Amino acid sequence: MPQTHTDSTTRAAGASVGVLVRRTVRGARACCESPVVRPAGGAFATRPGALRGGRSWRPTPYQVFGFAFFLVMLLAYWAVPLCCDAGQHAAVVERLKANLLHPRHPMADLPGAGSPYYSPYAVAQGAFARLTGLGGWEVVRLAGVLNLLVLLTGIGRLVRVLTPRPWAPVLALGAMTLLWGTERAWWSGYLNLMSMTGNLGYPSAFAIGLTFWAWALTGARARARGQEGEHGNGRRQGRGAVRYVGPSGLPGLAGYVGLGALYGLVLLIHPITAVAAVLGAVAFVAGWQRGWRRGAVGVRWGAMAAAAVLVAGGWPYFDVFALAGDSSVDWMHQRLYADLGGQFWLALLGLPALWLRWRRGSRQDPLVLLFALDCLVVAYGWVSGHYTYGRILGLTLVPLQFALAVELAAPRPWGRVRRVLGGAAAVGACVGFLTVQGGAVVPRVLDPVGLEQPSLWPSYAWVARHVAKGEVVISDGHFAPRSLPGYGPNLAAPIWPDPALDERERERRLADVRAYLAPDSTRAGRTAVARRYHARWLLLTRWKRVPEEAVVVAWSRETGEVLARIG
Repeated sequence: MPQTHTDSTTRAAGASVGVLVRRTVRGARACCESPVVRPAGGAFATRPGALRGGRSWRPTPYQVFGFAFFLVMLLAYWAVPLCCDAGQHAAVVERLKANLLHPRHPMADLPGAGSPYYSPYAVAQGAFARLTGLGGWEVVRLAGVLNLLVLLTGIGRLVRVLTPRPWAPVLALGAMTLLWGTERAWWSGYLNLMSMTGNLGYPSAFAIGLTFWAWALTGARARARGQEGEHGNGRRQGRGAVRYVGPSGLPGLAGYVGLGALYGLVLLIHPITAVAAVLGAVAFVAGWQRGWRRGAVGVRWGAMAAAAVLVAGGWPYFDVFALAGDSSVDWMHQRLYADLGGQFWLALLGLPALWLRWRRGSRQDPLVLLFALDCLVVAYGWVSGHYTYGRILGLTLVPLQFALAVELAAPRPWGRVRRVLGGAAAVGACVGFLTVQGGAVVPRVLDPVGLEQPSLWPSYAWVARHVAKGEVVISDGHFAPRSLPGYGPNLAAPIWPDPALDERERERRLADVRAYLAPDSTRAGRTAVARRYHARWLLLTRWKRVPEEAVVVAWSRETGEVLARIG
């Protein structure tokens, strides 16, 4: 009996110790684990300082890969000479640097009132140039740093609104830059690796970054308000209830007014990007907003729309709403619809991901709605002949690319469909990198397979050493008329349409320049054209004959072009 009693006592004591140990372990684990809070927008966040007593910070996967991408992309961007539309944007900075309140036409010796190039973004650049003394080309180059930062943070914020999966933003960045096609797609507003080496300093890049931020804030507010409408008081009921907090941190209508001002800013900076931005706002509000029977919901979104209109309509440099009926640039955008399959077919790998989102019951999923709306606008541009709407093609791929990223960021184990989709995406990314995109970030000296490289445009700084700012130049060729105004000189005939100059007048100037450069032109005819436009200089390709009344001043060893002063 004593022995039995002792055994029972021992077992009871052991059980008590075991219970105590288990409770202690559970308590320690609960203390070490960070409390999870579901903020507005459905993303999960950990309380600051919850891990290891606040003594440690671990970067997220997107912070690590995003910073690496930031460095690599900037090196690639700085290694390639600015080209294409960069001369136009540099010219805008030069004109604002000369006169911030009343700038001249970006490319001609004409008034610049009404030119949509003088946006808030450009005016800020002009003010920066005046303060620092930098030229237009330097300011455009430096703008790439800011634009890339806004783009990367906007991508991260938007994807976090779509999903709490930590690797989703990384995959979204990879899909957005690689999954395009196997033919070169180079245009302002296209965010593949190759195109970004040239247009990262453009206003369109900044506007797209702001668009991502606007979509993220709109989606977060729509989802939070929708959940508030479902739960009545904006709280999750039951144990561990968490109150939904406005994503912008601004109380009441102020947050919606600020969000509307952001959309208005996008409209002023790059009007065609604003078309896609508005479609995204409609998609997120229609997809996630609930509780429309409550009058306050309509008032909030109405305040946002009104703020956007007021901000855009109050800009003094040009009337942005007058651009809606301007068809002067439609002809140059018809090329956007050529070879769509070759330029974009890899992005179609995101279609199964969109279909899965729709099939799972998310019939009003914002990405699905946004892709449908974008396709309708692009189709309208083709059918109506207003090809400028094709400029949103780059953002039309974003729902496909981001949906694919969200799907592939799901935790393992994966099902058969997801494994096949992941393998196809990996192969597609490799194909895109090796056929088109890789040469953007791989230097020529390190290229083992002969990747396609970015365009290398010549510099015209040698011309600027002889031609004073504001003087008029008659030029031919492809590169010079697009680049020279960025150094300060004007052209007799601007290359690009601009509402500040009547299109009929621009066409007349182009005809006069062609007549001046024609082989059968007479000295009297050339003199009349030069006097009409106050032209003092000629910049001619090596195939053109220098007129007898002109004196050669300099020439380029790189291109063979000749600079001559008109007698």
